[in-house]
Amino acid sequence: MLSALSEFFAPTARRRAAARLAASIAASGLVVAGAVAGAGTAAADDTLQHRGGAAATLDGLTTFDKAVLTTDGEQHELPAGLFEMTVDGGGKLKTYCIDIHNPTQDQAKYLETPWAQTSLGANKNAGRIRWILQNSYPQVDDLAALARSAGTGPLTAQTAAAGTQVAIWRHSDNADVDAVDPQAEKLADWLERSADHLGEPRASLTLEPGAVSGRSGERIGPVTVRTDADTVEVSPPADAAALGIGVTDKDGKPVTQVSDGAQLYFDVPEDTADGTAALSVQATTSVPVGRAFAGVTKSQTQILAGSSESTVSATATATWAAKGAIPAITAEKNCAKGGVDVTAANKGDKPFTFTLAGQEYTVEAGASRTVTVPVTEDQAYDFTITGPGGLTENFQGVLDCRTTGDPGAPEDGTSTQLAPATAGGVAGTEGLDLAETGASNATPVIAGVAIGLVVLGGAAVFFFRKKGAPSTED
Repeated sequence: MLSALSEFFAPTARRRAAARLAASIAASGLVVAGAVAGAGTAAADDTLQHRGGAAATLDGLTTFDKAVLTTDGEQHELPAGLFEMTVDGGGKLKTYCIDIHNPTQDQAKYLETPWAQTSLGANKNAGRIRWILQNSYPQVDDLAALARSAGTGPLTAQTAAAGTQVAIWRHSDNADVDAVDPQAEKLADWLERSADHLGEPRASLTLEPGAVSGRSGERIGPVTVRTDADTVEVSPPADAAALGIGVTDKDGKPVTQVSDGAQLYFDVPEDTADGTAALSVQATTSVPVGRAFAGVTKSQTQILAGSSESTVSATATATWAAKGAIPAITAEKNCAKGGVDVTAANKGDKPFTFTLAGQEYTVEAGASRTVTVPVTEDQAYDFTITGPGGLTENFQGVLDCRTTGDPGAPEDGTSTQLAPATAGGVAGTEGLDLAETGASNATPVIAGVAIGLVVLGGAAVFFFRKKGAPSTED
């Protein structure tokens, strides 16, 4: 919602903001990928990266009219309409906002994010919101035709945007909100009444998984490209030539340009020092309508209503070692469980032991293990993982899976979204949900581990390598 809304909802906004001040990065995907081999001291190289889709800066509300929100018997007038964002690397996005009681921040950074890591994941009406986006302004830019379909009378761009936003708020927040303009209100009523379920659109560009690991002297992967773009440019790891590392297909042929479904491998020479490397892919495409955009810092979630040809990108990392434990550690928000999943996978030939929230866990060679740290909704969390060789990393974020007027879970089973999150306790050592598996399989939903990780939305990526290993990331 527009930042000016804070004057109407100061108590609510301040309460929610206070719980989030400690979070410098939204919890839509904190990631750690690393390799620790032998007993050598590990050093951390912290790099914030976006791991899938579009990244953009919020320019502000551009096309809007007025609406009235009724809360606790009081009425508040507020602007309602379309926001605009500027995409990093080129392009423009038009968005509507969700979570009406939470203000946006000026010039906030946003990242394309899966529904499951936003309030849409537990919202039975998420599919209806996408239907509204597909069947109203600006996707339907013939305002006369839209007015005839909705039976509203004449519409302007401003009143069409306001009516569309009002209809979205009714489904995203279960809000008691009405458009001030009579035609806009009729449009909102028609959209709310007519909306049907549509599935979540897939990301504009992702790499699945986002992290792989293995032994030096092997091709490590595969990493699969998922995109609607016609072609995707592949950039090899920085200093790849000096290290002798290549990006290839399954047959070992170097790859620089691919399309949807292509599989990429890191070709790491046998004598390469233990370490990590990251490849990136980039394309120009129209981001699918209905994609969610979450703030890197806390700012109201947006949902895409229109996109120009825009730059989208994704990153995948590889870790390798000659022998010993070869772990990859990931952490990300789990709205379904009301916490943060911390997963360690070990592709080496020796066990890997790490400490989390005061407890020690061991991952056998070829296995993976996931710990869910419970976190209360809207609560900032702060915990640290430590491991051998000086491996240490701190995780901070905030769990933001619900709106104030949470519409709840579907009753008819038609929605494909996750069930409502159950608020957990303060992050700590009690009540950790621990699951252990064997050699992991790739998981294309929220994330995986060393060989199965998809990170959409905001992501903080940290690479651990042996002290003295050359830097190889972009």
